[in-house]
Amino acid sequence: MDRLTNTVRPYAWGSTTAIPELLGTAPTGEPQAEMWMGAHPGAPSRTDRGAGPVSLADVIAADPEGELGPDAVRAFGPRLPFLLKLLAAGSPLSLQVHPDLTQAQEGYADEEKRGVPADAPHRNYKDANHKPELICALTPFEGLCGFRHPAEAATLLEGLGVSALKPYADILRAAPEDAALREVLTAVLGADRDETAETVEQAATAARRLAGEGGPHADAYAAYAAIAHHYPGDPGVLAAMLLNHVRLQPGEALFLGAGIPHAYLGGLGVELMANSDNVLRCGLTPKHVDVPELLRVVRFEPRDAGVLRPEEATAAGEEVYETPIDEFRLSRFVMAPGWPSRALGDRSPQILLCTAGAVAVRVVGAGAGGGSVSCTDAGSRADAGSRADAGSRTDVGSRTDLTLAPGESVFVPAGERVELAGEGTIFRATVAL
Repeated sequence: MDRLTNTVRPYAWGSTTAIPELLGTAPTGEPQAEMWMGAHPGAPSRTDRGAGPVSLADVIAADPEGELGPDAVRAFGPRLPFLLKLLAAGSPLSLQVHPDLTQAQEGYADEEKRGVPADAPHRNYKDANHKPELICALTPFEGLCGFRHPAEAATLLEGLGVSALKPYADILRAAPEDAALREVLTAVLGADRDETAETVEQAATAARRLAGEGGPHADAYAAYAAIAHHYPGDPGVLAAMLLNHVRLQPGEALFLGAGIPHAYLGGLGVELMANSDNVLRCGLTPKHVDVPELLRVVRFEPRDAGVLRPEEATAAGEEVYETPIDEFRLSRFVMAPGWPSRALGDRSPQILLCTAGAVAVRVVGAGAGGGSVSCTDAGSRADAGSRADAGSRTDVGSRTDLTLAPGESVFVPAGERVELAGEGTIFRATVAL
């Protein structure tokens, strides 16, 4: 197995404190939005097998079947099919959707054929893959997920008392649900920007007042007012009012499938997704919004937010977040005092991430004498900058017995069986073969 050195991405919406607090490092004052664990070409993890640091993407490319296993290569090709992240939102992310696999393949092929540069700001498809994703809260976490039922959205808009919103509310009450959502979103994104900015300001002022008064929509009004504060005049604020507002408690999760509009508003979580970077934005962003392509991809289906809670799937105490996706599977182990060591299967590649405590990971059948695994080696905790991009301890020559502190992770290739021991929490990302 390989201890990973991971890159932290400094996106503007990132929290300045959440990831440093987990890692036990000093904040830099700059936003630290995402820590990537995997082999995505945008920021692959690095490891050291004795010849110096090397990209995990290069390690896998040198021997795909040896690192990923023949089943994963046969199903998804010679690359790690998932990307694991720590995500720390200090302010709202863009309101967005992801394409399904067919849409991604068609969109990517079209832009390649038309010669759209890969780094062009108006490019929609960075690759030919879909990007379903799962976010699991480590702290209280707030977001938007999926369309509200139109009648509920109409009630919320009417409650604001803004005359310019009345036509939208009327459509939501009169038309079939899918047609109503499509018509309103199309109208919001296609309206005159100056007129929309005035409507957004009026709606935000009313939302702040209603949030303070309490009532059944107080939390949602507070969220929409906060969004408007970060993105004044953005039509995405009105689009956001069509979506379910949700608060996750630690351990709860959301699954975001293709075409489901969503945005993360605040909090720290573990995110697992297919290995893609395809995003179509609806608003809350200065970046490109391709309205026609967005409307082609969005699924205008009202739904509940669909909060997931883990289900114990094995006698070993593994708690699984069930999703309909083959590229990834997220589970966790919450290891209390006295928790016996547990062995993990070796059919698929794995990334193990510690988020609390101190957890020892040992390759079964390797190591000195095959004895018990110690979890108290203070020297195994990486130093201050290590679990971000500043250089994690690689333990060259000691790849069979590692101890993980919060924020540290390891890659376990297919065919390598490991066991866990200690007290803490481990998230396990693997392939759902």
